Amino acid sequence: MIDALSLAFIQRAIIAGIFVGFLGSYYGVFIVQRNMSFMGSGLAHAAFGGVALGILLQYEPLWVAVPFTILVAILITWLKEKTRLGVDTSIGVLFAVSVALGIIFLSLKRNYTADAFSYLFGSILAVQVVDLYFTLFVVVLTIATFFRYWQRWAYATFDSELAKTDRLPVVRDDYVLSILIAVTIVVSVKLVGIILISSFLVIPAATARLLSKTFRSMTFFSVIIGISSSIIGLYFSFALDLPTGAAIIIIQTILFLLGIAFDKILKSN
Repeated sequence: MIDALSLAFIQRAIIAGIFVGFLGSYYGVFIVQRNMSFMGSGLAHAAFGGVALGILLQYEPLWVAVPFTILVAILITWLKEKTRLGVDTSIGVLFAVSVALGIIFLSLKRNYTADAFSYLFGSILAVQVVDLYFTLFVVVLTIATFFRYWQRWAYATFDSELAKTDRLPVVRDDYVLSILIAVTIVVSVKLVGIILISSFLVIPAATARLLSKTFRSMTFFSVIIGISSSIIGLYFSFALDLPTGAAIIIIQTILFLLGIAFDKILKSN
């Protein structure tokens, strides 16, 4: 494995794993704490529609998937705020539409199987330098928004109505959060895959919730779990010739089970 570190695609995969591990686990705490786990799945399938459109148009699929997924994220938030529909219902409708469009786009394109497979299940071979630059941009943007938005997002997470009473721009902040989650999902697709990205957003945060007493510590532990599981998963993916996304999710699941055991031990004492 040490010799493999000299290979460019392994280096790209490790860097991508660290970036994606940070992004997914950071935004995952808001998804888990707000009981919006279905949103990760909905936006992942919206990304499928965008990727399929990119394949059909013969453009870089992720560049098409970014605006496509952002549009769906904005629509989900708009429907939640402007209609009597629950957020799960809004996600379910747009989830179905995105998948239907993706299937139609792929049906119009011949010889799409290999391209679609790498996006559905993730592949370390699919990560390119341009993907790293774009993911780095999202990481920097996330760090920059932390100082302005994290406390407000956390406040609204636990009591949205009280946050509105305190004149915080909760609705606008929700749009910003939804857009950033959408972009995070798109940049994670090549490494983790569309099928598994929703689990990537949920499992580290759920594990961190078992280990934490405060939302701040939950965020910290989630990021540590997300990054470390990505690196360990990449190692086993390469060593055992396993699909990248699946290997990472299995490692995260093992950590989640250990978190449950640790939580039970604490409660018994």
